[in-house]
Amino acid sequence: MKTDVHRLLPRWLQGTIITLLGLFVATPVLYMLFASVNDDLAVAAGDFWPSAFHPGNYAEIWDTVELGAGLSNSVLVAGSVAVVSALVSVATAYVLVRFRFLGRGLILRGLLALQSIPGTLMLLPVFVLFANLSRILSIDTIGTRWALFVTYLTFALPFSTWVMVTYLRGLPAELDEAARLDGASSWRILRSIVIPLSWPGLVVSAIFAFLLGWNDVLFASVITDADTRTAAVALQVFGATQEGGAVPLYGQLMASALVCALPVVVLYLAFQRFLVGGLTAGGVK
Repeated sequence: MKTDVHRLLPRWLQGTIITLLGLFVATPVLYMLFASVNDDLAVAAGDFWPSAFHPGNYAEIWDTVELGAGLSNSVLVAGSVAVVSALVSVATAYVLVRFRFLGRGLILRGLLALQSIPGTLMLLPVFVLFANLSRILSIDTIGTRWALFVTYLTFALPFSTWVMVTYLRGLPAELDEAARLDGASSWRILRSIVIPLSWPGLVVSAIFAFLLGWNDVLFASVITDADTRTAAVALQVFGATQEGGAVPLYGQLMASALVCALPVVVLYLAFQRFLVGGLTAGGVK
C-alpha cells in the first residue's frame, strides 16, 4: 500500500532555505580564498573581491610560515594516531561486544564518562607527567613527536572504541559462531571477518582521531618545540607575529589556512561513503 509523503515546507521555501544556508557556509570560505590572492592593504581595507591578484602568496608561505615542516609533523603524528587508534579500538570493541566478563559494564560506562572531561583540564597533568618521565627515565619527552602521539591517542581511544562498540553490535553474532565451528580462533575471526566488515566504523574512528591531532593547538603548543611543531601551531605562531606594527600579511595567512584545511576536505570527500555508513551503523543487516 502506497502512502503519500507530505512535505513540511513548500518546495520553493525549501530551496530558499538551502540556498541561504549554502551562502552562509560558503561566504567565509570564499572570503578566505579571495583574500589569499589579494593585496594585504586591500584586505585590511575590507575588500571582498581582489583588487590585484597575488598568487605568489601560496609560494611564499613555505618560507615565511615554515608550513612544510608543520604539515609533515601533522601528517606523521595525526596519521599514526588515526591508524593505531582504529586498530586498537576495533580489537577492544570486539572484546567488549562478544565476551562477557566482570567489569565490562563499568568499562563501557567509563568510555562515555571520559568524553565529558574537557581537554583543557588535562593540559597541566599531561605536561607534568611527561616532565617527570623525562626526569626519572632520563629521556626526552617534551618537544618530541612520540609524546604528542601518546597524548592524542589517549584522548582518541575512548571515542573511537565507543564508535566501534556501537558498530560491532550490528554485526550478526552468527558469523562468529560459524567461524568457530570451522575451527577459527578469536584472533582469526577478528582479522578475517570483523575487520573486513567494519570498514565504515574504522574510517569514522580513524578520521576522528586524525582530526583530533590535526586541529589541536593547545597540547601541541606546549609539548612540541620549534622542530616538532605541527601545522596548527605554525599558523598560530605566524599569526601572533603579525600583530601590531605594519600591515599583517593577510594574504599569506589566508593561503596557509586554506592549505592546512585542504587535506581534511580531501579526506572527507575520499571517505564520504564510509563515513555515512559508519555514523549510521548500517554496515551489515
